[in-house]
Amino acid sequence: VISTTLRLTRTKGRAILSFASYYGDHMVLQKEPAGAVVWGYGEPGAVVVVAVSGDGGLVLMKKTAQVKEPSGTWTTILDPMDQGGPYMLTARQGSENVTLRDICFGDVWLCSGQSNMVMTVLQITNASRELAAAAHYPYVRVFAAAPSRSDVELDDLEHIDLPWSIPTAENLGHGNFTYFSAVCWLLGRYLYEALRYPVGLVEVAWGGTPIEAWSSPRALQACGGGPQGSPFHFSGPQTPSVLWNAMIHPLLNMTLRGIAWYQGEANAFLHTDQYNCTFPALIADWRQAFHAGSAGQTELLLPFGFVQLSTYRQQSPQNSFARLRWHQTADVGVVPNARMPRTFMAVAMDLCDEHSPYGSIHPQDKQNVAHRLQLGARAVAYGEKNLVFQGPFPTRAVLEVTRALLNITYSQQLVWHRRDMPAFEVCCSSPVSLCRWLPAPMVAVGSHTVTLALGGCGTLVLALRYAWAEWPCEYQSCALYNTQGLPAPPFLLETLRSSSRAGEMELLRLRPSSLLAWGI
Repeated sequence: VISTTLRLTRTKGRAILSFASYYGDHMVLQKEPAGAVVWGYGEPGAVVVVAVSGDGGLVLMKKTAQVKEPSGTWTTILDPMDQGGPYMLTARQGSENVTLRDICFGDVWLCSGQSNMVMTVLQITNASRELAAAAHYPYVRVFAAAPSRSDVELDDLEHIDLPWSIPTAENLGHGNFTYFSAVCWLLGRYLYEALRYPVGLVEVAWGGTPIEAWSSPRALQACGGGPQGSPFHFSGPQTPSVLWNAMIHPLLNMTLRGIAWYQGEANAFLHTDQYNCTFPALIADWRQAFHAGSAGQTELLLPFGFVQLSTYRQQSPQNSFARLRWHQTADVGVVPNARMPRTFMAVAMDLCDEHSPYGSIHPQDKQNVAHRLQLGARAVAYGEKNLVFQGPFPTRAVLEVTRALLNITYSQQLVWHRRDMPAFEVCCSSPVSLCRWLPAPMVAVGSHTVTLALGGCGTLVLALRYAWAEWPCEYQSCALYNTQGLPAPPFLLETLRSSSRAGEMELLRLRPSSLLAWGI
């Protein structure tokens, strides 16, 4: 493991000129329309000249920056550059100079989260084939910060696992849960295949960590101050804000194109029902912080993609994974939505892996995860029109009173994978606080509709839910998909009664439900 500590270095009382820790040979800087932020260390009061030059040393751009006191840091923003490379990036202070080589301009994506983001290419399905393919993608560049925590906000990374590198089988499969992230790599590779210009991937992740550790005190305050006074004992990397301080805050000067997030398993056991606040709060706070840290170069509504939780235990009576999945969408069911604009989600509940050598909580199929993520990135971050990037979601339901059937209309054409699966349940007991969920078998599936038999429920349908379980289905065999093979996401919806039609049918308008109101 390469561990670097790049703090302000002095010789004979004079600061040595250097770039900040996460700049290096082979790096990708954000292309136009944004300007890439470049910063480093120098002699307080001195002037640093930063230049970008092409092949043959032709200088394409020059910028000057004064080294600030007392921090001994300098910062400049490069003019927006078109995609491409390689270039040289040079900083000069008096007679000293530092040159970074093989620099490319493209899109920079930050990947963060816990162990399913940390899993390396070595650990996934068809690992040897994926590792062998690395050599074909020299313009997808990788960087991994080392796990690190701090009680105070740091300005630079203290440790680095993988400096900026051209991908190889070795650095994509260094070891189990070390570097480089398979989800991040595959997302970047798939994006490169769509974009055909350089992609820079920055991994900042730590297994077993809750969202509170990645949240700034500001973000936690937005949700009532976070977990202070909770019965849970926090320690090490689980402590609120310690990963924000050591791993995110140092990167705020970076100009980014987007963020990918795979986290939530820890919060299925800890502060689960706060996640519908803590997750939107983290997204909003990171966006504000990266926008401010890059002097406005990183856009304020930075695209933010995430993976909805996969599975853990079969036949588990617990529903905390189902609740966490719902809270990952701010209790709406799909994204983007009003509380989570410019976000996108990869549904993963059908990518279970009972026999994963790393435990069932770590499924090995990361290719489908990354494929679904990149569809969302292309649609939401890159504005690709008419690209289907999420599965079907219900738009309304009609109750046939006389036949005790519930007809659900979906937003997309449906493909019915499993006819025998108890996927839907209805709540038909009153008061709602004592909700008793009963299976509602699917009796028919049309191109856009599902018909459920209400059985013992009669016609008092108070709520409806789908795939509400820790392990809702077997591998790629949930009940409903669209024609592109994307699974219908899970949901919990309550029904609002409206006018009857000729006494025969009662319309039920659906709205997202509050879990706490249902006491579940």
